[in-house]
Amino acid sequence: MAMRVREFAKTVDHTLLKPDATEQDIVRLCEEAARYHFAAVCIPPCHVPLAARELKGADVKVATVISFPFGYDATAVKIAAVREAVTRGASELDVVMNISKFLSGEFDYVADELASLTQEVSVVAMNNGLNDVVVKVIIETAYLSDKMKRLATQIVASSGADFVKTSTGFGPVGATPEDVALLREEAPEGLAVKASGGIRTLEDALDILNAGASRLGMSASVAVMEEAEGGGLQE
Repeated sequence: MAMRVREFAKTVDHTLLKPDATEQDIVRLCEEAARYHFAAVCIPPCHVPLAARELKGADVKVATVISFPFGYDATAVKIAAVREAVTRGASELDVVMNISKFLSGEFDYVADELASLTQEVSVVAMNNGLNDVVVKVIIETAYLSDKMKRLATQIVASSGADFVKTSTGFGPVGATPEDVALLREEAPEGLAVKASGGIRTLEDALDILNAGASRLGMSASVAVMEEAEGGGLQE
């Protein structure tokens, strides 16, 4: 894949979701994201207002997580979290699928919940004068067989979400090119693939993009960009 530095930067969600992240860390993350023109920062829900203030006027979106990292909050709690996040300044939401219900075979529950969440996002976005709020659903591929990954992708597609995402970064394994290729093969046109977890070098990132991802969740974003700017990619 021939890609220029600026184009590559717009595939990156600059991510900080560690429990010991401080407000100062979030401010630095936003400064880095604005400097490199990343697609978004992905930060804890409590820091959404701070990130929204720090990135006002920048070409970087504020993304946050819903029911992270396990996905087993009640549907009503997830809906409230969606409403809170968008109202306070998030324009992208990385929602964790209810993995426990999915592995229990309660596929209708999972499908109904995701559809309810995407519907709520549409309503809240409209009420807040936003044209579009992006929804990415994390299916945590590390816990799923290939068959289950395909089924999860189908359910995400039917929900109206914008992305199917591989991992939280807190599971036993992060993104792999093989999983990304499988999700891209299964996902219909209009459902993009985001990969996260374990992407630490430019080579990792390009392998994942070549496999079919169009967005990358990385905490090593700055190091990877320095590698890209140092000759790894064209200016």
